[in-house]
Amino acid sequence: MFTGIIETTGKIKSISRGTKSLTLSVQAEFDSGLVLGESIAVNGTCLTVTEFGDDWFCADVTPETFNRTSLGQLHTDSVVNLERAMKADGRFGGHIVSGHIDGTARFLSFSKEENAVNVSVVMESRLGEYMIEKGSVAIDGISLTIARIKKDGSDHIISVAVIPHTWEHTTLSKKKSGDIVNIECDVIGKYIRHFVELKNDVKDVSSFMDFESYH
Repeated sequence: MFTGIIETTGKIKSISRGTKSLTLSVQAEFDSGLVLGESIAVNGTCLTVTEFGDDWFCADVTPETFNRTSLGQLHTDSVVNLERAMKADGRFGGHIVSGHIDGTARFLSFSKEENAVNVSVVMESRLGEYMIEKGSVAIDGISLTIARIKKDGSDHIISVAVIPHTWEHTTLSKKKSGDIVNIECDVIGKYIRHFVELKNDVKDVSSFMDFESYH
């Protein structure tokens, strides 16, 4: 489990590519030593440490993760957001983030307003339907609050206000229009929607069975 508060950024040292899989070697420094098998969110994607040294670690990207995320677009020297899994006695500085990416969005634009940077991304309706104003979203692993939502045909455009610290200490400031970013929808919203849809499905089945019993 993560919080969406980026601990540091790292740089891709090397990539071993399969057809739809990767092994990443990431150069990064943390405040404390890594442990073999621990979880690290790389651009919001929960990966497992398989090897590590003083200032680097390796992690595998499976075909499922490859297909769901933007990790396949990384290259040597790409900068990535990093967050180690939350400690049981830690604080929730952001929101509940699982590290399980729901899909990707396309970076549209940013504009500065006073001490904020307003960032807009566009996503397909499958993801956009989980977005609500003042709700939470993780973009490349960064916990952000949705300020505005606009529909553009079947797509959804969301805007978030980014504080200077987040802008300067994550990969957001390096994004340009058209870049692909990872999206994790709010996990609580996903569960609520699932249970509501499940309840509605049960009602539909019950109504059908009641109808059949009279015919």
